[in-house]
Amino acid sequence: MDFNIASILALDGLTNGAIYALLALATVLLFAVTRVIFIPQGEFVAFGALTLALLQTGQVPGTVWFLLMLAGAAAISDVWHGVARRQGAARIARRVATTLAYPVAVSLLAIWVAPMQLPLLAQAALTLALVTPFGNLIYRLAYEKLADATVLVLLIVSVGVHFALVGLGLYFFGAEGFRNPPFWDERFNIGALAITGQTLIIFAASLALIVMLWLFFERTLQGKALRATAVNRLGARLMGISTVGAGRISFTMAAFIGALSGLLIGPTTTVFYDTGFLIGLKGFVAAVFAGLSSYPLALVGALGVGLLESFGSFYASAYKEVIVFSVILPVLLWRSLRDPHGEEH
Repeated sequence: MDFNIASILALDGLTNGAIYALLALATVLLFAVTRVIFIPQGEFVAFGALTLALLQTGQVPGTVWFLLMLAGAAAISDVWHGVARRQGAARIARRVATTLAYPVAVSLLAIWVAPMQLPLLAQAALTLALVTPFGNLIYRLAYEKLADATVLVLLIVSVGVHFALVGLGLYFFGAEGFRNPPFWDERFNIGALAITGQTLIIFAASLALIVMLWLFFERTLQGKALRATAVNRLGARLMGISTVGAGRISFTMAAFIGALSGLLIGPTTTVFYDTGFLIGLKGFVAAVFAGLSSYPLALVGALGVGLLESFGSFYASAYKEVIVFSVILPVLLWRSLRDPHGEEH
């Protein structure tokens, strides 16, 4: 291997690592705030890429019907719990209206504008608007009532949610794969290294989102509330912070990050309904490097995973996934020896 090949592989690895970094940050965020190891994070990636692809063809994406289905289920849940707690009809109606308002509005907008084939950036914004509410709705339907359960129970629920989302993704999006157009169709040559405009957008978007997350946690009241919930859930409750609200916000943020990752990765690879699983799993490997607790280490781990995958595919392309996922074993062993813990009760 000469320097030119190494530089090409390094650029490819860092590009993929930037995407994995976003997913790793979302994984760390969810585990810190809700103790949920969210395996289906990659499904948001697939939903984002496929939604944009279908909008490109002028079709109403299956995301619309999927979103309305989840919103309807959440509304039924609101009615059920309102009746069980003997709440007034007016209060139940307000909760149902609050649950349905945004999903119905954005779905009607998508149905109206989809055949118009809007510019790419407008379609990307509509995609984010459609996929982001999935986080809140999934948390409400699958995790909210189990917020105080053990990590193992929450992990089992995550496995079930993953299989459900993959199956529903096949139903609403079909088995066909899509590859989206790049947001910036330009190429820059630096010696033997060719850098595409899409690569620059991936780096810029990832860096901008990381900075925005830092500002959110450091400068905003909601961000500080999430940090307090991550440090001590009971203490946060005693201080008047809603852990339910914190869970909903964190899942909404995770869905936004996943959808944005799908928009960024869509032009670089063909995305199918189940593509997100492997991508999300690599983000999880990066999060494990950070012990599911440190955002800077998650970023470093993600770049390492991207580089390992890139160079591994050069030396043994058939085993690149095995190489990436095998690295998690010594990391887990090291963390187990370094941070021994007792049984969870």
